Amino acid sequence: MVNIAIDGPSGAGKSTLAKNVAKALGYIYVDTGALYRAVGLSALRKELDTKNHADVAANLDGVAVEIKYIGGEQRVFLNGNDVTGEIRRPEASMAASDVSAVPEVRKFLFNIQKNIANENNCVMDGRDIGTVVLPGADVKIFLSTSAEERAKRRHEELLAKVSDVKYDDVLEDIKKRDNNDSTRAAAPLKRADDAIDFDNTGLEAHETLAGVLDIINGKLRVES
Repeated sequence: MVNIAIDGPSGAGKSTLAKNVAKALGYIYVDTGALYRAVGLSALRKELDTKNHADVAANLDGVAVEIKYIGGEQRVFLNGNDVTGEIRRPEASMAASDVSAVPEVRKFLFNIQKNIANENNCVMDGRDIGTVVLPGADVKIFLSTSAEERAKRRHEELLAKVSDVKYDDVLEDIKKRDNNDSTRAAAPLKRADDAIDFDNTGLEAHETLAGVLDIINGKLRVES
């Protein structure tokens, strides 16, 4: 199977890019961040402290997370319920950053991700795909964007769903999450040594897609 890993910070556009790349190549798209958001959402629903590793780990006994592809779109289910929309709220984003630092959570979700990659040509995005989940991926992309532009994009996205979201709050959330993701002990956000950097600051989604597809197609042609 051909596996493509796309890593980068929160809000860089990894999910949009990975979806578009998967569609262009006819591969399966795997949004690993959505899995962590679902685990974080479960903790929030039970009013747990998402920074308390012991409580988060203990909660996993009552968590069932599934990825299903419906109409060609990835949907995320938590204990049988579709939570694809709910996990995109800011509080779920921060909770995902917290719970992803828990080794038991990473182990809990690791097999789900590996099984999909072993059985499908896929594009997978996250924080540690190229370094931990798919270290042998055929192509690794590290996508980056300025914090301000990432906050602007996320703010516009959230305004389409929630009317009371402020840009400054989203920017602060982005910066906090960057710090959490890059300094955590368990599988921190890190560029793989053999990853190819792509900065999409100021680029439209179609421009980012075109640039990354050039990289991927060139890499796959060389390896074939």
